[in-house]
Amino acid sequence: MLGRKDTLWRRSPLTELTRLAWPICVSMLSYSAMTVADTAFVGAIGPAALAGVGLAGTLAFAVLVFGIGLLRGVKVVVSQAVGAGGRDQVEEVSAAGLLIALVMGVVVVALAQLIVLVVPMLAASEQAGIYGADYFRVRMWAAPLVYVFCTTRETSYGLGNSRAPMVASLIANIVNISLDYVFIVKLGFGPSGAAWATVLATALEAGLLLWLSNAPGVRCLARGKPWLGAILRVGLATGAQFAIEVGAFTLLTILVAAMSETQMAGHQVALCVVHFAFLPIVALSEAASVMAGQAVGADQDDLVPTIALYAQGMAVLYALTCTLVLAIGAPAIAALFGEDGEVRTTATSLLYVAAVFQLGDAFNIIARGMLRGTGDVRVPAIICVSVSWLALPPLTWLLGHHMGMGAIGAWLGLTCEIVIVAVILWWRLWRGGWRPSAALSRQELAVRS
Repeated sequence: MLGRKDTLWRRSPLTELTRLAWPICVSMLSYSAMTVADTAFVGAIGPAALAGVGLAGTLAFAVLVFGIGLLRGVKVVVSQAVGAGGRDQVEEVSAAGLLIALVMGVVVVALAQLIVLVVPMLAASEQAGIYGADYFRVRMWAAPLVYVFCTTRETSYGLGNSRAPMVASLIANIVNISLDYVFIVKLGFGPSGAAWATVLATALEAGLLLWLSNAPGVRCLARGKPWLGAILRVGLATGAQFAIEVGAFTLLTILVAAMSETQMAGHQVALCVVHFAFLPIVALSEAASVMAGQAVGADQDDLVPTIALYAQGMAVLYALTCTLVLAIGAPAIAALFGEDGEVRTTATSLLYVAAVFQLGDAFNIIARGMLRGTGDVRVPAIICVSVSWLALPPLTWLLGHHMGMGAIGAWLGLTCEIVIVAVILWWRLWRGGWRPSAALSRQELAVRS
């Protein structure tokens, strides 16, 4: 049996949270910078290219996101094993994650060949559909690489090492931006050039991280099979939650894309900018999730509320700063993405809406990460999925189409969803609804020790 262990950071949780979070934050901001760069390069081609890539990018993420969510289970199991003193089990857990990653990568590549046929039908114009299909067709070849990177990154996070993924992401994103310039500006490949740049950068990112982290799990793939169940217990619910929620957001995007090219282009611009607002909070959430997992594995559930309060306090300070920046600088920010006046106007309005929901999003994201770290995934998944589908598609249609508010109506629906989920999940976190799942996680670790 695994006994109660003492977490090394028990006396200084804020220091450990900061140590874990800042490299994750840099990684995510660098990824966001890559997305903004892609959008800026494609935006110079025109609204049709921007609308097509925006639609295709959303569809690509919708196809990939189940696997990304499922592989979050690797981090939870690794962090709980570390908390319980089972570092020798990490290689086997990572091997199980790689097995899942390789199988899902092949499945997604095959599935993408069918989905690409539908992309032109969802765009607002024929040209936007052509651009979107070209981008999607190329981009999806990166699926196996994305999943291998995710597995290795989640293993690294679970071990408390967030710097190696940061280094890999920074180098890969610099390469991606450079390739954007070469493929789009110099060679004239158009939107497909941005997709090729992403595929090559993802390959570099996955390879670099495997090298920097000494390829965890690669040398013992066969020994990973016993851990598949533990990863799937946490990961399947998270993957399903991610996929169904993103499905609701994808439907929102499809409804916006059907309005007009400029509405979709403005939506894509605002979405890229908002990444800078929420990704650092996601980084805090990921760090807090690792610490929650270690606390659960060490049988120190009393640390979970403390971690949550520290993480939430930091997230609120950052969210309030973002609210101020968006409220004051929305027009100037929108002006950076092309010269089309209607696109700028739409993007500016959406950024004002984003300023409103920043604080609610901070509570939403931190609560999700904390609950996931404890192993509490099924009930939160049901909550998040139910609210997203009850809010996003209906309000997008009602406010955006029926009442003629366009993309603004869709984003008002998004605001409602964020606030409702934040309130429910924080109530569950604070009331201790996660404790039975934490106890079950410890039982699973004890059985495999």
